[in-house]
Amino acid sequence: MTCYDRRDLGLLLLRLGTGGVLAAHGAQKLLGWFGGAGLEGTGRFMESVGYRPGKASAMAAGVAEAGGGLLLALGLATPAAGAAAAGAMAGAAAVHAPSGFFAQSGGYEYAASLGLTATGLAITGPGRLSLDHALGHAVNRGWMVPAAIAATAAGTAVVLGVRVRHLRREKEGRQEALFEGEG
Repeated sequence: MTCYDRRDLGLLLLRLGTGGVLAAHGAQKLLGWFGGAGLEGTGRFMESVGYRPGKASAMAAGVAEAGGGLLLALGLATPAAGAAAAGAMAGAAAVHAPSGFFAQSGGYEYAASLGLTATGLAITGPGRLSLDHALGHAVNRGWMVPAAIAATAAGTAVVLGVRVRHLRREKEGRQEALFEGEG
């Protein structure tokens, strides 16, 4: 009989909590569950904040959140799951960054917390109470951690760079008022 230690129980709780929240967020985007807007509504929102095409961006974010969250909760393919979820949260943090850090002001605090927790789980591993452990870590090898994080970081950098270019182009096309009260 295997004896599990506090670390394994702690990692299980972190995975279930973080993965569950991420999966629910993804389900809002993909399926409209839990009061979400579904792909159409989320796609329109994504367009409005500079992610184009909106529907494809909503699909990518939803799959990264729902898929990454579900896999984190199960402790399966933990490096890829954590990295994917962290990439989605980096995109969310970029949207909220103009409002500052704290969530009460619309800031990026919540997205940063989820992203950092997902990254921490990707690096630390899922513990023994996981499918990765049960399957002999076939999709949780040491080399997969830097590979997953590097690939996600590169992809996220490209997506965020394209978003910034879209937002700059939009801003350049608008005339700012020279004096207060004009507009």
